[in-house]
Amino acid sequence: MATEPHPATDALLERWNALLTRCGARVDPAPYGRELLRRWAEPQRRYHTTDHLLAVLDEVDALAGDADDPDTVRLAAWFHDAVYQPDRSENEERSAQLAIRALGEAGLAQQRIEGTVRLVRLTVSHHPLRGDRDGEVLCDADLAVLGRPPQQYAAYAAAIRAEYAFVPEEVFRRERARILRQLLALPALYRTAAAHRRHDGQARANLAAELAELAEPTGPA
Repeated sequence: MATEPHPATDALLERWNALLTRCGARVDPAPYGRELLRRWAEPQRRYHTTDHLLAVLDEVDALAGDADDPDTVRLAAWFHDAVYQPDRSENEERSAQLAIRALGEAGLAQQRIEGTVRLVRLTVSHHPLRGDRDGEVLCDADLAVLGRPPQQYAAYAAAIRAEYAFVPEEVFRRERARILRQLLALPALYRTAAAHRRHDGQARANLAAELAELAEPTGPA
């Protein structure tokens, strides 16, 4: 059965076309945009979907004033999860390689491509160096979901579990809890002042609540 197109597909394609035009594309950007949107709509995705792409792009727009090169950050947002298989560990690198190939074919300047690829690879760790304003904006945008209202955060957590449905419950709980504890141990979840102000408190509450839920027994005593 064919997948229904995302309601924002046309608007997203327009945003992509405008972005590539601003960045100096020498070919029609639309085929590249349609291919990216096809990837973001693949059936194995439950959280890393077109909705996530849209949310990250909107958050980048909101934080654009904190970036040195907002359009390069936007390019990285389009590519950061363009290759996504939940059972693979090299998704970010494969996404980076896709960016190299696609943006090179589109005729973008090498400096712009290198900047985009660097940011895509940064989403492995979400730890930009001090003063990396573009990296801070992309990472804050990608992690903004952690600071959504509790109901939205619960939907995000459920979608992550659905993506990893092949992982046994005990293993998932252990590894998910490890990741949440690492996040809570960070001195700052968000690097830009605007994202910290909007999201940090709620994000820490959400992470702590999920961590407590993961510690609850899953079966009969």
